[in-house]
Amino acid sequence: MNDAEVVFLMGPTASGKTAAAVTLAERLPVELVSVDSALVYRDMNIGTAKPDAATLARAPHHLIDLVDPTDAYSAARFRDDALALIAEIRRRGRLPVLVGGTMLYFNALQYGLHELPEADPAVRAELDADAARLGWPALHARLAELDPASAARLEPTDAQRVQRALEVCLTTGRPMSAWLAEHPPAGLPYRLLKLALLPSERAVLHERIAVRFRQMLTDGLVDEVEALRRHYLDLDPALPSMRCVGYRQTWQYLDGHIDYRQLADQGVFATRQLAKRQLTWLRGMDDVEPFDCLRADLAEAVYERLAPCCERAGL
Repeated sequence: MNDAEVVFLMGPTASGKTAAAVTLAERLPVELVSVDSALVYRDMNIGTAKPDAATLARAPHHLIDLVDPTDAYSAARFRDDALALIAEIRRRGRLPVLVGGTMLYFNALQYGLHELPEADPAVRAELDADAARLGWPALHARLAELDPASAARLEPTDAQRVQRALEVCLTTGRPMSAWLAEHPPAGLPYRLLKLALLPSERAVLHERIAVRFRQMLTDGLVDEVEALRRHYLDLDPALPSMRCVGYRQTWQYLDGHIDYRQLADQGVFATRQLAKRQLTWLRGMDDVEPFDCLRADLAEAVYERLAPCCERAGL
């Protein structure tokens, strides 16, 4: 793994990924690619902890500010964008460093995604109407008749996946399990080094999260969401952008469903839950090199790990 062609720099929220990445960009022949499902949205800066203009000038990141908050951005699109960038960066004689905390995107890039038929809005609308009338467990029972293998691996309350499996069945006449078997995903065609920033004391990470979220409020998160609502007239709390941690709670505050103290408390809690999910992903990986994200010299330690890789590769 010392001759890595691509590097993943992964970690939970507030683990110091950006600081480490900036150090790498300033001192090594690398280019940074953001792996963050929230940073793709324009005008969502405070609540996403998006690097500011000065930081991006020092260490440019690819795949930031790609779409409006009213648009969709998927793991499949990320994989296509990231693969194209990796090839371009390598042609420039530099090392691609993919940095972020969206583990689904990292997983999609490393292991690939199954090719499935495109979504059918009409079928989805019909399934949504059926679910509203009958409930998702009833639709899961319908799936069990059409595609027993998919139904067996899905919970009856997993609305999104039950809907997708039914949609494939209804639009193609074939079970989704058959599609998955016949269209195996392609993995990442590069030698990979995966670095994971993990906390030696979770309580310290939790405190970092609390301090950072409250700083976001001080920096104007509420004003930011108000401005988004004014500018993007089709913005809706059900959109993926507004389901991001911090934005969902701020929307509820602006609608009068929670007060300011609840906004702060619920925002911190939701961010800690996000970190928990990220850590569960990371600790389930057996091919990572861990770094204690609480160590004072984290950025220097990550630099010292990658500097020899660049040197051996002649970069």
